[in-house]
Amino acid sequence: MEARLLDNLVCPLCKGPLTHHKAKKELVCYADRLAFPIRDDIPIMWVDQARTLTAEEVESRA
Repeated sequence: MEARLLDNLVCPLCKGPLTHHKAKKELVCYADRLAFPIRDDIPIMWVDQARTLTAEEVESRA
């Protein structure tokens, strides 16, 4: 993903910042505990397509 694009993206629910996890190909919102997938370099920002983070993922956030 292009860094310039990432700077402009926010969580569609809370409008908060997203963290890019390159290895998992996800954009993560820790406030809402959601991970939005990136498919073919396109972020899928639909809540119904997001994965819910586990408690361990939230606690071990880097």
